[in-house]
Amino acid sequence: MSTPKDPVDAIIEQWAAVRPDLDTAAMEVFGRIFRLSRAMGDRMEKAYARYGISRGEFDVLATLRRSDTPHTLSPRQLSATLMLTTGGMTGRLDKLERAGLLRRSPDPHDRRGLQVTLTDEGLRLIDEAVGAGLAVQTEALSALDQEQAGQLADLLRQLLAGATV
Repeated sequence: MSTPKDPVDAIIEQWAAVRPDLDTAAMEVFGRIFRLSRAMGDRMEKAYARYGISRGEFDVLATLRRSDTPHTLSPRQLSATLMLTTGGMTGRLDKLERAGLLRRSPDPHDRRGLQVTLTDEGLRLIDEAVGAGLAVQTEALSALDQEQAGQLADLLRQLLAGATV
């Protein structure tokens, strides 16, 4: 069974017609990665919207959830993990705190610091939202069999390692 042509194939054919000297192999890979990222980002955004959160807010809650009980980190730790500026983090924390999904409190070990902790409602919500997000990802990945999915994960790990050198 042959995979049908996609928009990236059309772009590659256009380049071949006007610049046959170009090696477009990288464009074939990264064009598809970019399009897949955009498509999945949109699908994930819709999945999380059912819970009243954005992907960025999901990331904050998920980072807290993955931390040890009592699911507490400093704003600086959150910013570093999510590669966000402190200003960007503050906006997300403000919204999530107003929604009752986390609370900020003084850090008992640093008079100048704060700590951010998931509330019970935040814990409940993130546990549901992560399941919904995984369902969307699993559905998309069902286009591949288990072996192909494993190979793709391994290849992407290699590519990512080479791109972040």
